[in-house]
Amino acid sequence: MKFLCVECDKQMAFEERHLPGDGTLAAAFRCPACGRAVALLTNPMETQLVSSLGVKIGGTTVPAEPLQTIRGMVATGRNDAFTDGQSDSRTVGLSWSTEAQERLSRVPGFVRGMVKKIYADYAKERGIGEITPAVMDAARTELGLEGM
Repeated sequence: MKFLCVECDKQMAFEERHLPGDGTLAAAFRCPACGRAVALLTNPMETQLVSSLGVKIGGTTVPAEPLQTIRGMVATGRNDAFTDGQSDSRTVGLSWSTEAQERLSRVPGFVRGMVKKIYADYAKERGIGEITPAVMDAARTELGLEGM
């Protein structure tokens, strides 16, 4: 989201941010051409929503990571949601048959870690030591993932 000066049609520049301590947030923006200022004031609920989404008021100078916003929403508190998980403690003691590994390799890379975790959790919960295509099929049926 950007603010534009109505008079100059220029993008306003972030100037400052205040957190008064009552749960509100105030941010000031100024037009670089004419000096006109505008302020944004959020109530406590809006401030909490913006903070929980990881939105940075005033912009960021660090380049965004791929899918940064989605990672923040999907994987809050979990850094492993998009990883392959090969050295993950959840997969210790589990083995994958060659056929299951081939089948897993056909899953798009950006979701492969989550898919692998689903099968690993399914197998661990049922005391299964080796994940095979049959186990994968059973998991898909029991977990209602046939259409995926």
